[in-house]
Amino acid sequence: MKTSFRTTAEDKEQPIWAQMNPDAAAGARSAAGALAKLAMLDSAELAKSCSNGVELLSKMADAIASQKADAPTRLFRLGDLEALERKLVADVIGEGEVTGLVALPDGSVVQIQEAALAGLWRVRIKTDTLHEYLEVGAIPEIIKRAATDLTAADIEISRPPEGAMNVLPVLAEIREHALAWRPGIPSQIINFTLLPMSPVDLSFLHETIRNGPIQLVSRGYGTCRVLATGIRNVWSVQFFNAMDAIILDTIEIGGVPTVAVAADEDFEDSAERLTEIIEAYFK
Repeated sequence: MKTSFRTTAEDKEQPIWAQMNPDAAAGARSAAGALAKLAMLDSAELAKSCSNGVELLSKMADAIASQKADAPTRLFRLGDLEALERKLVADVIGEGEVTGLVALPDGSVVQIQEAALAGLWRVRIKTDTLHEYLEVGAIPEIIKRAATDLTAADIEISRPPEGAMNVLPVLAEIREHALAWRPGIPSQIINFTLLPMSPVDLSFLHETIRNGPIQLVSRGYGTCRVLATGIRNVWSVQFFNAMDAIILDTIEIGGVPTVAVAADEDFEDSAERLTEIIEAYFK
C-alpha cells in the first residue's frame, strides 16, 4: 500500500518515527534509539503504511535464518520501496561495526556498511546514479570479486635498496603462501610486530605489494583496518588502540580476513533478533 505520509527533502534525513510522529522528542539516531521510538507508534498503522518495507524485512529474516558463512549471498533490492519504507528498513537494521570502500576500475566507488544485524550488509555503488541494495552473507560478493579480479596473481620482486635487512625472505614467504592458497586452506599470518624489519624493509615491502582496491574498518573491540594489497590473497591487517597507535601489524594471506566476516552463529543471532523486532513492532 502506498504511504499517505508526505515526504519532503528534510523528512528523508529523519528516522521513521520522526516522520510519523513529528511531535516526538528528539533522540538517538542509533538502531536502539530508533526502535525505542518505533514502540511509541501504532503497529497496525505502521505495518499498513509501510507494507512493502515490512514484507522486505520478513524476507530478509527468512534469508538470514537459512544463511551459512560459506554459502552464496542473497540480494534484496530497495528500488521498489518508497522513501518512508526505505527509512523504516534503515532504522530497523541500524549500523554495525564494519564499514568499507571498494574502488572500481571505472572510477566509481562502492560503499559497504554492515547492519547492526551481523551478516546483513548495505551496499551503495556510486556512479552517475546511485545503486543501492541489501545483501545477506558472510561478506558482500563485490568485495570477494574485487579481491580476485582487481589484484595481481603474482609478486614481482625487484632488487631491494641499500639498508634492507630481512625483506626478501618475507616477500618470498608471502609469495609462496599467496600462490598456494585456495578456499578452505587456513590463512597464514605474518606478524611484523615480532619481526626485525627496518624502515627500509617496510618501505620496500609496501612498494612491492602495493595498495589494493578494498579498505575495511571494523570498530568492535578497538579499531581494526583491513586493506587489500595489490597482490591476490594478500591483506594488510592492523589493530589500533584508543590513541590510534598500531598495536598489531600483520600481513594475512588467504581469503577476506575473518575480523570482517560474519560467521554461522552471527546469522543465527541476527535472524532471531530481526524476527523478534518484526513480531514486536509490526504484528
